[in-house]
Amino acid sequence: MATWKIDAAHTTAGFSVKHMMFTTVRGKFNEVDGTITFDPANPSTASVEAHVKSASVFTGVGDRDNHLKSADFFDAENHPAITFKSTSVQSATSTKATLLGDLTIRGTTKQVTMEVEYLGTGKNPWGATVAGFNATTTVNREDFGLTWNQALEAGGILVGREVKLELDVQAVLVPETENVAS
Repeated sequence: MATWKIDAAHTTAGFSVKHMMFTTVRGKFNEVDGTITFDPANPSTASVEAHVKSASVFTGVGDRDNHLKSADFFDAENHPAITFKSTSVQSATSTKATLLGDLTIRGTTKQVTMEVEYLGTGKNPWGATVAGFNATTTVNREDFGLTWNQALEAGGILVGREVKLELDVQAVLVPETENVAS
């Protein structure tokens, strides 16, 4: 089984959530790392462990980013990492799989189901073998203690409960000599 290191420079951990019930706010986390064990010939044995620095949240609006880092949302000071650790692979084909795993946000862990697509492998310009993956899931943010909200005068809430997570991952194959040494 090959080990792949998530390439933070070519990976996006993004999210989208409804704002005022009818528009969508998108954001991402600028600091992500982790490892993937994956063999394209046997995708049902894959596993993933990923870490996102919660203080690296970026929506393009400084005040909103600071609010997301605060105790109202991620509480980045007390919960610096968001983690995902896979527990099993289901219904795997050569390009798609359903990955179950434990997502931890703000100290709360819940099982989530990620729909994963394997996009292929190739050599980058520096000779390293890289692989591409896309993964998506939807979570209820309140399940993880992110309950801050505000009622709207016309009815409804300011921030939607349902959050779509989408990861576009490029991972670099770890040479076997490094795997053996670890």
